[in-house]
Amino acid sequence: MIRLSADTAILQLLRVAIPAVVLSLTLLSNSSASESAVSVSSPDGKLAFKLEVLEQGLSYSVRRHERNVIAPSRLGLRFLSQTSFADDLQIEAVERNTMNEVWEQPWGEQRLIRDHHNEILVKFLQRGVTAPVALRVRVFNDGIGFRYEGQGDAKTPLVIMDDLTEFRFERPDSTEAWWIPAKGWNRYEYEYRHTALNQLDRVHTPVTLKLDDGTHVAIHEAALVDFASMTLDQRRDGVLKSELVERADGARVRTHAAFVSPWRTLQIGGEATDLLNSYLILNLNEPNKLGDVSWVKPGKYIGIWWGMHLNVHTWGTDGEHGATTERTKQYMDFAALHGFNGVLVEGWNIGWDGSWFHNGDVFSFTASYPDFDIKAVTDYGAQLGVELIGHHETSGSITNYERQMEAAYQLYAKHGVTQIKTGYVADGGDTKWVDENGKIIYQWHDSQPMVNHYLHSVKTAAKHKISINTHEPVKATGLRRTYPNWISREGARGQEFNAWGSPPNSPEHTATLPFTRLLGGPMDFTPGIVNLAFEGLDAENRVQTTLAKQLALYVVLYSPIQMAADLPEHYEQQPEALRFIEAVPTDWEQSLALAGEVGEFVVTARQQRGSEDWFVGGLTNSQARSVQISLSFLKPGSRYRATLWQDGSEADWRKRPYDMEVVDLEVTAESAVTLNMATSGGVAIKLQKLD
Repeated sequence: MIRLSADTAILQLLRVAIPAVVLSLTLLSNSSASESAVSVSSPDGKLAFKLEVLEQGLSYSVRRHERNVIAPSRLGLRFLSQTSFADDLQIEAVERNTMNEVWEQPWGEQRLIRDHHNEILVKFLQRGVTAPVALRVRVFNDGIGFRYEGQGDAKTPLVIMDDLTEFRFERPDSTEAWWIPAKGWNRYEYEYRHTALNQLDRVHTPVTLKLDDGTHVAIHEAALVDFASMTLDQRRDGVLKSELVERADGARVRTHAAFVSPWRTLQIGGEATDLLNSYLILNLNEPNKLGDVSWVKPGKYIGIWWGMHLNVHTWGTDGEHGATTERTKQYMDFAALHGFNGVLVEGWNIGWDGSWFHNGDVFSFTASYPDFDIKAVTDYGAQLGVELIGHHETSGSITNYERQMEAAYQLYAKHGVTQIKTGYVADGGDTKWVDENGKIIYQWHDSQPMVNHYLHSVKTAAKHKISINTHEPVKATGLRRTYPNWISREGARGQEFNAWGSPPNSPEHTATLPFTRLLGGPMDFTPGIVNLAFEGLDAENRVQTTLAKQLALYVVLYSPIQMAADLPEHYEQQPEALRFIEAVPTDWEQSLALAGEVGEFVVTARQQRGSEDWFVGGLTNSQARSVQISLSFLKPGSRYRATLWQDGSEADWRKRPYDMEVVDLEVTAESAVTLNMATSGGVAIKLQKLD
């Protein structure tokens, strides 16, 4: 049976109970030039970061319980013209700081988050360099972040050509890894591979590892702003080197001598679920810069979307056009009846006819097709309390979008639209730009220019009190803390691959995502398909889950906006599934990963914000399994009605995916519940407080 440890229970109590208190202590130690090493440990003393200045350059290592997690590994940066930050270095000074605070998310999976870390800022002397780069390190109980900070003049241009940072592991042949390839045509949209570490090539982050002693490590980055995304390249067995995504001109980063890099992060835990219960990525981002964000609204939505993937409707008018005024009103009626906040409409604007994948230059973001009246649908929705959710597909034509962005956001704001889904469907390396001389250039989705473009979209939208849900994005690195209107994003294989992907998403996919992609932040996966075999049970393209697992996704795969992705008529045929989707919230007081192993299964519990009710989601891969969980997270002394939407006794994703039963139990914090999950199955639970 899975029970919360005492440490976890205490941490949850702290997150919920203690006020927002900041404890900060800064000490300055003037190190002598002969000092060649400095260390900093986590508040609980279990993790330690050691920096050394060696003849061959800067090196760092990370230890947990006196064992290397990261063996001595290189640090440094190479510049185009200036002296590289790599050689002839001495430690000049070390500033130490301790932080212990609790801060509040305006929306999220955890309302109160504790930031408790020890920090060092190491400044250097370097031969021939007036103001060398400094290194800032923060060590938390759940991991480590470090970044490079330029100490020069913000007016001095600087071009970064290489990031020398390495992550070296001692036993690559016995270390497991879950990863997706980088620099591929399909961006981040690949099935995760499970191999030994020494079989990695060039990979995206987060990449998740399991060492031979059971320690779990996720390598990623936080606060990716005005910089190139970091990928990892294994040039020697067990040594993952940072490879920054290049710009079209070959440079990695064009910046200035007062630059700040993103944090290079290591989330570290003894169990897989420790990674899910970590808030290190958020803690390494700056606080909210937007002020009052009460206009950012979590919620659930439906959309004129899945019908296009099933070839029932079309985006353009050269078929059965989906985005019509009449159909949008019908969807709004359904949304109002079942408590959904909005209706996403794709294909409303001029530019979708023909091969829209290749015609991004002709998209208009203010002119609609004749059969779609934006004023009529938004006025109608306002009467029902249902919003239109906007959509801008760019097909990767960035200059065309940026030229229209302000007018497009003004149009939506005028009609009461507060959320926009943006899309950048283009092959990796094919986002299209036109420079000031009219020359066409192409950039990767995760290059510095695109990193800046995505944030420009979010900042511009914020001026109009609009939230952005980015598809085909750059990876999530916690910027939702700084810009809370960046409400969600895609950035992995989503539900649509089940309609046309070859192959569709495997049973392992959604059992892997929480431990990999979602460590960076929320994902708009678009769950809730209830017509699982739309081309028949034996077709290649179908949803490879049971019905109950589709419901579990609403709890397991966190996003503050969740789509009920199927067609309204399909929900009418599955009223019990619809009942859970209507009930499950998207904004949470607190969250707990109760059990799980990467790629195998996961069980997550979340408390509804503003309520004492809880929801639990559990799902498994292609292996059927039973998992017993303790309900000790419930309020002691209270009774709860537990309603379970679970796989039936004959359920099997291949032959009997719709076999689902609904069971009611009365439980307390002393109870335990066994989750019986079929092959690629799951369970969704509502725990309603009775007294």
